[in-house]
Amino acid sequence: MTHIENADRPARLSAGHRMVEGVRVVTLRGEIDHDVKDQLSEALRCEDGGPPRIVADLGGVTFMDSSGINVFVSTHQEVSGAGGWVRIAGAQEAVLRVLQLVGVDAVIPCHPTIEQALTT
Repeated sequence: MTHIENADRPARLSAGHRMVEGVRVVTLRGEIDHDVKDQLSEALRCEDGGPPRIVADLGGVTFMDSSGINVFVSTHQEVSGAGGWVRIAGAQEAVLRVLQLVGVDAVIPCHPTIEQALTT
């Protein structure tokens, strides 16, 4: 698993990724806000070739504001244009509520587990 952290400040967001049958699974932990939006964008970037397929595991994310939502929507638009997809897995109730409030769950499928996100 590869880890990406912002070196100039204490870790507020950690991101790791692994490949599962051609799908990039990005595991995120911490808070997603304006200060870490670039780090989130980098973590979600696919450079593996082929149609990008990403599952974002938000099980360890305790907070997300509009900056994170904007990154997810931008990533969705980018990968959809390249024939791929983004799915969200394991969002905690508070984060899932934000996604539902702004309608992200209608654009990006949200699943309770990584396994479901990988097989749906």
